[in-house]
This record gives sequence, C-alpha cells and structure tokens, in this order.
Amino acid sequence: MIFIPAALPPHKTAERIIEAHHRLEMVKLAIHKNSHFTTSDIELKRPGKSYSIETIRYFRERCEGSLYFIMGRDAFVEIETWKHFQNLFSLCNFIIMTRPGLQKTPLLPEVLIPAFRYDQGDSAWIHVSGNMVFLKEINLLDISSTKIRELIERGESVKHLIPPEVEVYIENHGLYQREKP
Repeated sequence: MIFIPAALPPHKTAERIIEAHHRLEMVKLAIHKNSHFTTSDIELKRPGKSYSIETIRYFRERCEGSLYFIMGRDAFVEIETWKHFQNLFSLCNFIIMTRPGLQKTPLLPEVLIPAFRYDQGDSAWIHVSGNMVFLKEINLLDISSTKIRELIERGESVKHLIPPEVEVYIENHGLYQREKP
C-alpha cells in the first residue's frame, strides 16, 4: 500500500494546509512499523496542484496488475469536482472507506450511472471497463483527520488517535495549533 500526500490539494485553500514535507514525514512516522506500507513523494515532486488522475496514470505505467485507489466517502461524494473524474474509473479500482452508520452502497454521481452497474454478488459497482468501486465500512474508531486537527487546535488530547511518533512530530513543529492573537 502506497501513501501519497498531495503537494497542493486542489480542493483545499493553501493557507489551511500544512506544508507537504511535514505531511509526508508524518505519514512516514505513522506507517514505519508496517512492512506492507510505503510512501511516495511523486505528487510533491510534480509542480502545481496535485491531481489524482496524473498520479494514477504514473503508477499504471510502472506497475503490473490491478490498482486500487483507497479514499474516504467524504472525498468520493465530491468526485465530480475532480480533474477528468469520468476517466478515473477506467484506470483503476476504487475502495471507498466509510464510517459506521453511513450508507452501505456508494451513491454514484448521476453523470456516472450509465457507465456502471451494481453487482450484488461482489457488493460493488462495476464500470464498463471492468474496474470496480467497492464500499468498505470501517468498524474501528469513528474519527477523521478534521476531528484530530480540531482537537489539536483546541489543545485537547489526541492520545490513542494517532501514533505517538506523529503526536511528538506535530508538537515539536507546532502544527495545527491555533495562532495566538
């Protein structure tokens, strides 16, 4: 599994984003104990905004077999706003992670429905290319990166929500803290 921080996420305002090198370092700290996880700085090396379609094409050219793009449902519901979003589904499979209690099957944007059919047996939407969109419910702690950032900003504990190494890194670099008036 490759974790890829975006250099300049197109859907976020620059003043609210922690510098990319900090986000990459935090991911490295969070995953370093799992030999199946790695990071890529491909989007950090690319100039301008980070677009998933470019990153997926990059890995398709270099990797054999099927690719799976894992994302949260909160991002998936905005997929229509992504660059060349209609083409994404012919390039790779998608796994949409959702928190407990949210809808079990992903609602596809209306514009995409003609290119998909739902398969009960696979519990997936199947694209005309054969790639699939799966929905996986996370049964663990219902927490988001937004909630973690808000807790840090308020000076509240994030213990057990992020790895201790990441918590120390955030503290040492003063990340996500509310600016003092």
